[in-house]
Amino acid sequence: MSPVTAGPSGALQKHPTTLALTVGSIGVVYGDIGTSPLYALREGLAAATRGREATPQDVVGVVSLLIWLLILIATFKYVILILRADNRGEGGTLSLLALGQKAFGGRTRLLLTLGIIGTSLFFGDAIITPAISVLSAVEGVTLVAPGFSHLVIPTTLGILFALFWMQRRGTGGISKLFGPVMLVWFAVLSAMGLWHISDDPTILRALNPIPGLNYLIHHGAGALPVIGSVFLAITGAEALYADMGHFGRRPIRLAWAFVVFPSLILSYLGQGALVLSDATMALDPFFLMAPDWALAPLVGLATVATVIASQAVITGAFSVAHQAVQLGLLPRMDVLHTSATQEGQIYMPRINLILLVCVIFLVVSFGSSARLATAYGIAVTGEMIITTLLAFVVFRYLWSWKLSVIVACLAPLLTVEIFLFAANLTKFKDGGYLPLSVATVLAISMATWVRGTTQVQEKSRAKSVALATLMTSLEKSTRLCRTPGTAVFLTAEPVVAPPALLHNLKHNGVLHERNFIVTVATANRPHMPPEEMVKVEELNDTFTRVRLTFGYMDQPNVPKALRQGVKFDIMQTSFFLNRRTFKITDNKDLMGWQKRLFLALTRMASNAHDYYHLPSNRVIELGQQIGL
Repeated sequence: MSPVTAGPSGALQKHPTTLALTVGSIGVVYGDIGTSPLYALREGLAAATRGREATPQDVVGVVSLLIWLLILIATFKYVILILRADNRGEGGTLSLLALGQKAFGGRTRLLLTLGIIGTSLFFGDAIITPAISVLSAVEGVTLVAPGFSHLVIPTTLGILFALFWMQRRGTGGISKLFGPVMLVWFAVLSAMGLWHISDDPTILRALNPIPGLNYLIHHGAGALPVIGSVFLAITGAEALYADMGHFGRRPIRLAWAFVVFPSLILSYLGQGALVLSDATMALDPFFLMAPDWALAPLVGLATVATVIASQAVITGAFSVAHQAVQLGLLPRMDVLHTSATQEGQIYMPRINLILLVCVIFLVVSFGSSARLATAYGIAVTGEMIITTLLAFVVFRYLWSWKLSVIVACLAPLLTVEIFLFAANLTKFKDGGYLPLSVATVLAISMATWVRGTTQVQEKSRAKSVALATLMTSLEKSTRLCRTPGTAVFLTAEPVVAPPALLHNLKHNGVLHERNFIVTVATANRPHMPPEEMVKVEELNDTFTRVRLTFGYMDQPNVPKALRQGVKFDIMQTSFFLNRRTFKITDNKDLMGWQKRLFLALTRMASNAHDYYHLPSNRVIELGQQIGL
């Protein structure tokens, strides 16, 4: 039975069992890496043979490289090491960034740069996974019906359009099927692999790393394209850490150890044995493992599995974008909840549209999963390097591990990842430039947004009036009209008078009987408990300073949070916002192109009253112009 505890409201809440969480993680966390057998060995052998017939040394060497990448990167790095670095249960690049900032007591330029690069590379990777996964599955239909080849692209586009359209409706109901479906998928991988290992048992030599190392030594620099291709076997390895908050460390580790890892190993061994027994099978070893009667059902199952893998990537993109907004790396964006019970199920319309456009462009431009494979690798290997560097900061400066232990653990991994990055750079001209270009544009945008908002805050602070000074002058004023009710002023500077308050006094000449000076901050933790979210300071009979602190995965609902610290009647309360407009000046704080980019980003930002969940009929906006 599932354990039952009392929730915040006193109602009984049922918590999923470890078994349920483990099955759930199989559907969400492992969808991407679980569908890599569709194309990883095929592309690895294609890079190794370059049109000639595969030799036993090619097959055993490539399979050995596939298996040991799974052991070193997925198992040792992510499952054993990086999963330790949870930020109050949450994982991902931005969680590592938050932990690193905690180690140094705040934001540092180096860590911020690493976080921006890592986040940008994540999105560079995210645009490829849905395209290559769905396209590779649909291509399997041509083995059943060769005349279907001209419909592969339209069918793929139809599936992708439906997938992205479905996001606005939420995936809570259908996601319950993800775990069981992927469990069947991994069972099929295991069964087909076991069945074909007997085709040529010499493939078991690939369990030893020596054949893989010998292949690399024998081919030298010529092995780089092969490394870039076999890297496809660990696509989605970063999801083991990124999705930790949804399922927890233990279920993810159990799923990997007892289901996912054995299934992947058996699948690659089975595919390798099949090719050893008949070199012509290298054309598409995964689907050719199936007997004729099972090929059509296998194609159908593969299509469903790749849609699940794509869904996991899209959901992850929403989560990362939301965290980036909360940490101040991106402008405010609309966030819609698609589930009344699952806080993590969100939908971000703008991110969904951007992903859809990019994915459709990739499918149409490249036209096949084989060509798309040439675009994959640079972004994700770069993200892996960033993860390792941030892990070094956390292990050394937050957890105080011995330097010798950290070097022994991370130096070999960093060496392998740099080698993988170099190998994938060989794909740059063949399509690798696309995800890297997306990541570069996003990194520049985030860096500009961070620098621009810092400049705006400094300029606003320079023209500000201390709140204490204003309160003293107001106490002496006899001409001021005082009106009943409550006014809430949102501001980034708690010690200075909010510009909206100054404008209201100057133009309207009124002061409410109660005034809350509210600042909203984001903590270096995913969620804030209610008792720590609100800090109230009574300044005098008229003014109260309130500091609201949300976790970087919390929804910044200001009215709801305020009710936990102060009493007010929402129908007698006005929320005052400062609407800033910008004009380009001759100052040199930002370069000309950065100013124009910052202005474009500010126009993209969602309305503050929507973002902070303020009642629209109780909001008053007062303007302020700032020169850039």
